[in-house]
Amino acid sequence: MTTQTWFITGANRGIGLEIARAALGSGHRVVATARRRQTVVDALGERDDVLALDLDVTDKPQIAAAVDAARERFDGIDVLVNNAGYGHLALFEETTDADVRAQFDTNVFGLMDVTRAVLPLMRAQRSGRVLNLSSVAGFTGFAMASLYCASKFAVEGFSLSLAEEVRQFGIHVTLVAPGFIRTDFLDPSSMKLGGTSIDDYAAFNDALRGAYLPMNHQQPGDPVRLAQALLQLAAGDAPPLRWSAGSDAVEMVDARLGALKAELDAARGLSASVDGDWVGAPAGQGGAQRSA
Repeated sequence: MTTQTWFITGANRGIGLEIARAALGSGHRVVATARRRQTVVDALGERDDVLALDLDVTDKPQIAAAVDAARERFDGIDVLVNNAGYGHLALFEETTDADVRAQFDTNVFGLMDVTRAVLPLMRAQRSGRVLNLSSVAGFTGFAMASLYCASKFAVEGFSLSLAEEVRQFGIHVTLVAPGFIRTDFLDPSSMKLGGTSIDDYAAFNDALRGAYLPMNHQQPGDPVRLAQALLQLAAGDAPPLRWSAGSDAVEMVDARLGALKAELDAARGLSASVDGDWVGAPAGQGGAQRSA
């Protein structure tokens, strides 16, 4: 087995911590980062195969320093796990502009900035794996999760496009899309709730909170098994572009695919009616090259 260096954001708890433990258990080296380094040390201990670092993914100088430290300590990065992020649960009209920007600063721009800092190392070594933690919420919408879903949809579009650009350098990008995993995600320490209220939404709001909050630490997905599955994905020669984690995620993706297909078929004729008369005509005879 080839020893790899894993760079993991948000490695002090939840999915990130279990990924770090799984990688170490398989003999790999880990650069384990979190906003407070000490929380990583408390979770993993001080050991030669772990480099624990302070890293707030919204802090570009910290990102650069962390990647430099990883290169100096382990001479490169083989697997990047963009795990850091949080969920903001609130009805959209009850959120603020600051809420939107904070959600995207961490879940989207932070992920992009870490990736931008790591890619030159992977490109130089002509190999690497980028595992971007998305969610089933990056493929389907949930009431009360408009900001979180929007951020994960952005991560999905970014990742699928990035994969097309870096594959030529032996770098593979995989979207990891869990369903409901038993972590602290629904804890107040991790999740943010809306701070304003609108009377028209009161009953709907109460019903949604009553559905989400009791799921805390009762989610069906096992983060330990998720971490073990990611080791398999990272070791494979042809990892998938998008991988759903958990039977609930598979069911929700299946349902969304079915709904998309039904909508596509129902409006297929109307969709095709948008084409111009020249579509399909030979070039030079009124035909035109079509572009996206």
